[in-house]
Amino acid sequence: MLKLHSLALLGLFVAVPAQAGLFSDDTAREKIQLLEAKVLKQEESFNQQTKSILNLQGQIEVLNGDIRKLRGQKEELAHGLQEAEKRSKDFYVDLDTRLRHFESAAEEAVKIGSPAIDPSDSNDPAISNRAIESAYALFKSGDNENASKSLREFIGTYSDSVHIPNAKRWLGDTLYKLNNFKAAMDVYQGLLESTPSFSGASDVLFSIAVCQRELKMVLTEKKTLNELIAKYPDSEAAAKAKKRLAEKK
Repeated sequence: MLKLHSLALLGLFVAVPAQAGLFSDDTAREKIQLLEAKVLKQEESFNQQTKSILNLQGQIEVLNGDIRKLRGQKEELAHGLQEAEKRSKDFYVDLDTRLRHFESAAEEAVKIGSPAIDPSDSNDPAISNRAIESAYALFKSGDNENASKSLREFIGTYSDSVHIPNAKRWLGDTLYKLNNFKAAMDVYQGLLESTPSFSGASDVLFSIAVCQRELKMVLTEKKTLNELIAKYPDSEAAAKAKKRLAEKK
């Protein structure tokens, strides 16, 4: 009897540790599963972040490409503007040089007025050059009446001449000096419409605003000054436009 009781107790002691070991294994499995799930979630999150970073890098590369293109276009435009300004300056230098050879003719033109232009010579570059030189001499001398007449004749006769934009600019200036502000404004506006790439476009826009001021076109003048600043922000004319707008406040 005592022997059987001892065997039962021994069996009980053996069973308890086995059951405790079973519970410990289950808990460990749960923890491992939770850990694996957490690792998988972190991997998914990492993969998603990596994908987002790669997409962002791709977008940055595209933007950098666009920026490089814009910089290239800006450099081309700046170079083109410099070339246009150089051509304009070269023209004036050349014109002044050639005018020295026509001083006597210019003085005579001032006295008797510009000689009539023969339409049959309209296709002769040499004739058109002499005509614009004569007109410019009148303009430079301050004889605005004869200069405006000569410039109008030149524009009407040599409509295909490369000098037409400058002729219109000078005509507008002579008309302004004659206090014919409406006609001057119309000439300036016609110049910008026919030759929007004119090298002195910013100055012409400012001249338009000045004419509008003389004509009491307050709102239109303000609009023109703002247009000038927007189109040619780095020009001297834009600086004058900003000063003019500041004076109006």
